Amino acid sequence: MHVGRLSQDMEMSHTQTQSFRITLGPLLYYWPRDTVFSFYETAAEWPVDTVYLGETVCSKRFELRPDDWLAIAAKLADAGKEVVLSTCELIESESDLRLLRRVTSNGRFLVEANDLGAVHLLAGKTPFVAGPHLNIYSRMPLDLYRELGATRWVMPLELGRTGLGSIIDIPAHNLETEVFVHGRLPLAVSARCFTARYNNQSKDDCGFRCIEYPDGLTVSTQDNQSFLVLNGLQTQSARVYDLYRELDELVGLGATHLRISPQSVGTGEVVKAFHTAACGRNVADAGPLPWYSEDTCNGYWYGRPGLEQVNRAACREMA
Repeated sequence: MHVGRLSQDMEMSHTQTQSFRITLGPLLYYWPRDTVFSFYETAAEWPVDTVYLGETVCSKRFELRPDDWLAIAAKLADAGKEVVLSTCELIESESDLRLLRRVTSNGRFLVEANDLGAVHLLAGKTPFVAGPHLNIYSRMPLDLYRELGATRWVMPLELGRTGLGSIIDIPAHNLETEVFVHGRLPLAVSARCFTARYNNQSKDDCGFRCIEYPDGLTVSTQDNQSFLVLNGLQTQSARVYDLYRELDELVGLGATHLRISPQSVGTGEVVKAFHTAACGRNVADAGPLPWYSEDTCNGYWYGRPGLEQVNRAACREMA
């Protein structure tokens, strides 16, 4: 990961006025302990406003303990970042519940609730972020979570521009709206570990094999087309979801926070591009981007199959 000149350029431009806030989502992969600490040490210099921390996929991943995440959180807070602790998507055991209770009662940092158990522990006690896995597809549940204490909600990943526009068309009493704009989409979570199964191991004796795949394990179709990514209990899109060229539309619809999901390579460059756009760059005329390739997709945003890459100009002509 390159810091040097990249970090200096981003620091200089961060003083400009932003039209939205950039967030760094929770790390979805299982990386070695030193790699995680190094990543967030570097991220502290990036122009991200909010950093989400914690294990959201599998509670068996023990490279970092709760105290480690809290130590990283404290350093990021000292660097001027808003820190949010994210809860696990799937609670399966009493030890998972103990960890959930510790996260939700941390007393310092905002919490992103990714299941109803977390919502139950937070409701009426402290403000929280309603995570993308809470199935908010209409205004009624959004209002319910707001009444329970949510101050921000993260749009479900497959909800597109039409759905977002219909939900927040009516003012939501200063409720912030966050949209996932870059990264492999976390599509589903299961009690089974698909990475362990791929390596002919059981979930209870998995050998922590997912640490061998820093961006997950790609699954291809019979005609050798990348289709999905296995990430332990989680299934992701093989293509990287990217809404960089839709930024003006996102802001126009009311998005206040834009989420970039960490990957092992290039996250800093992606952050820099989004930050530059936040400071006034015309993305419609942007040239080739370092991550832009045939492996990106934006279909969900346009109400199409998620793996499609829709040409924005062609979409406008059809409309």
